[in-house]
Amino acid sequence: MSLGIPADRPQSPAAPHVLDNPAWAALTGPHARFAERVGRAARYPADVSPFTALSDPADPRAWRDLAALAGPGAAVAVTGARKPPDGWELVEGGAGVQLVDTSLRAEPAPEAVRLGPADVPEILELIALTQPGPFLPRTVELGTYLGIRDGGRLIAMAGERLRTPGWTEISAVCTHPGHRGRGLATRLVRAVAAGIRGRRETPFLHAAAVNTGAIRLYESIGFTLRRRTTFLFLRTPGGPGEQAG
Repeated sequence: MSLGIPADRPQSPAAPHVLDNPAWAALTGPHARFAERVGRAARYPADVSPFTALSDPADPRAWRDLAALAGPGAAVAVTGARKPPDGWELVEGGAGVQLVDTSLRAEPAPEAVRLGPADVPEILELIALTQPGPFLPRTVELGTYLGIRDGGRLIAMAGERLRTPGWTEISAVCTHPGHRGRGLATRLVRAVAAGIRGRRETPFLHAAAVNTGAIRLYESIGFTLRRRTTFLFLRTPGGPGEQAG
């Protein structure tokens, strides 16, 4: 059966998926109000999120713009880049995975409460105890954050971080060690996902590749591995004591 396409016509390469570069898609899309930008590089304010973004991690011009945006000797977090250009210092790096919702049962959690700026001190205490990933004083502004309290004390939370066209990342999923094994994290993930689905968007999330327990949990409730990625913490060129060449 002919589709009417000449046999000798070259096939067009697939367009990049928005989740291939989610920080850039967020900062140039739904989160543009947060963006600090120089040319082909952007970042969140330092008290919102440590993440920066490059329009194309393979483009040296984007790295030059990021260096100009951050300033000499600055620490930055970059996702999706395998190796920084010469002159950038690798402070820490790790492998990660990106998972997307394919069969998650999203539903509200009646016991969950909306968290806001007044809850930030308590949120930061829970984050420091459980270490789910970076959370800063204004991270709560990125989207909806839900928590569960026991005797008035915040014991579990989850919320929205990167928001790209059609997709929202679930992040900061954590439970106080003394309250694990009760399914609190799963209930909160389902509840945050219900809000995302209500906007006709699809949930996704990231996890460190070594966090196999969390990955198994996410897969068991309906997330599917989409791609593997990298997380790099770097220092821009030109820091104190660096000789000009």
